[in-house]
Amino acid sequence: MCGVKSEPICMAATFLTPNRHGYSVRFSPYNPSRLVVATSQYFGLAGGGTLFVLELTPDGKIIEIQTHQWSDGLFDVVWSENDPNLAVSASGDGGLQLWDLSHSVGDTNSGAGGPERPPRILREHKKEVYSVDWSRTRTEHLILSASWDCTVKLWDPTRTQSLSTYTGHSQLVYNAMWSPHVPNCFASVSGDGTLKLWNSLNTQRASATLKAHDAEVLSCDWCKYDQNILATGGSDGLIRGWDLRNFTQPIFEQKGCEYAVRRIQFSPHNLSVLASVSYDFTTRIWDFKQSSEAIEVIKHHSEFVYGLDWNTHRQGQIADCGWDSLVHVFSPRCLAQMPS
Repeated sequence: MCGVKSEPICMAATFLTPNRHGYSVRFSPYNPSRLVVATSQYFGLAGGGTLFVLELTPDGKIIEIQTHQWSDGLFDVVWSENDPNLAVSASGDGGLQLWDLSHSVGDTNSGAGGPERPPRILREHKKEVYSVDWSRTRTEHLILSASWDCTVKLWDPTRTQSLSTYTGHSQLVYNAMWSPHVPNCFASVSGDGTLKLWNSLNTQRASATLKAHDAEVLSCDWCKYDQNILATGGSDGLIRGWDLRNFTQPIFEQKGCEYAVRRIQFSPHNLSVLASVSYDFTTRIWDFKQSSEAIEVIKHHSEFVYGLDWNTHRQGQIADCGWDSLVHVFSPRCLAQMPS
């Protein structure tokens, strides 16, 4: 059994995003050594944003492959699930940017003159777009965007206008995530404290609504091994797990974060393991079948931790990023002790 540790990291690599504060980091689903990071100037309150494309080298370093500039802060980014050279970011001006990263891979663009090829823009939201997700089921290649204008929108990346708009949340929508198992199904969470489930073919109303926290809900994620389990993270510092077959009470509750849980993600390699990042400067590893407390606590940031991702190709490897302008790629010790 893993104990809670405060100095846990092995196989760590670090990259500095100068004068840019990290909001989101994602491993490529195609290349286990490639990452993309969405950042903002002035903590996202003003200024522009920079998209960093990074590479993990064989000797354990992180190098910059490309940078791309945007006129507003970038708050989230996700890779395409059907094109290894395409990523989509979300920004404070209400837009989505589809970046073609194929034209200059291997060449660093300092960004002084802007990107070599401007992104395609999808713009309908009235306020900041705080999350994007790309569908992972084989029958769909669609994007979800969640916005502070209280809506979620559905996009076909080949079209300039959204396919659908989903209303029903009464406050900011922080996160919307596709089910990795069930086509047309997604979840959204909001400042109104609710978790909503949707069928993307029905824009009239959510298929289910749950009061998930007595606080803002900032993040949600689906279990990768059970289509009925998903989790929520709130500004109350709690992570709660839910079974779609019975919404009356959470099936687990993870405690220990001192401040808001900014992002949660289930492990792609273990049913009951998930990771979280928090405003308490920590990244935590949890096993809801083992304990209601974290099995490992990593504190290698000196500011809010915003971005989090698991490497689907390398078991036990995680990336995070934060407002201290640091991106870390590391392997928590407790994950190395788990059976594959």
